[in-house]
Amino acid sequence: MSSTFSPAAETAAEDLRRSFALAWGAVGATWGIAPSTAAVQGYLLVSDGPQSEPEVRRALGMSHRATSLALAQCEEWGLIERADAPRRSGQRGPAALAWAVVGDHWEWFRRVAAARKQRETDPVVPVIQRCADEARAAAAGDAQDEEMARLGDRLGSLLEFVRRFDRGVELFVRGDARSIERLFTTLEGLGPGTVDRLWGLIGELGTDDLGRIIETLAKIPPGNARRLIGLADQPMLQKLIGLR
Repeated sequence: MSSTFSPAAETAAEDLRRSFALAWGAVGATWGIAPSTAAVQGYLLVSDGPQSEPEVRRALGMSHRATSLALAQCEEWGLIERADAPRRSGQRGPAALAWAVVGDHWEWFRRVAAARKQRETDPVVPVIQRCADEARAAAAGDAQDEEMARLGDRLGSLLEFVRRFDRGVELFVRGDARSIERLFTTLEGLGPGTVDRLWGLIGELGTDDLGRIIETLAKIPPGNARRLIGLADQPMLQKLIGLR
């Protein structure tokens, strides 16, 4: 059964939703997102259930075209989805399609990260690769252009950084929303001393050592991991491995 828009919804809460949506739209512009698209997403983020295009359009004072484009872009980013049932907006005519935010905050955050990687990082890698190849080819020619050689080195270094960053984002967005939430919750609870020691450990260990640690941890079943943590908390073992 389709839901029905009620004039009683024009409350202080609705005014605050509009204010938040407009502020979210302004922030979205700094992220390279069209303000109208960000405003629509912001409005749906804090709306009480699915909203139809006419409701969103009237709430934000946007044109039909601008609202439809913004909804389409939000859907393309994977941030919203069509509701199962249409929704009446208080006007004559058939019920309109309704839209709702996908999942929770962690899920749409994960989807935003994945979409930004696809739209921003992925296209720049071949550009840097092409320029680096051209510079290196020119430097290796008969002229032995030293400036081109230095440029090739700088581009090669930039390419390596972008590829590693891109890979890091790719690994991050492979996690499900609940796992990402647990990771951030855990990081939130770490004290400054623990964080400093962790970075110090990473700085001291080589990439091969870190890789083996991660590979080993990834193979341990959750139950065994809990028992291993319990053993590591034993004073005798901590003294043996130099933690005390």
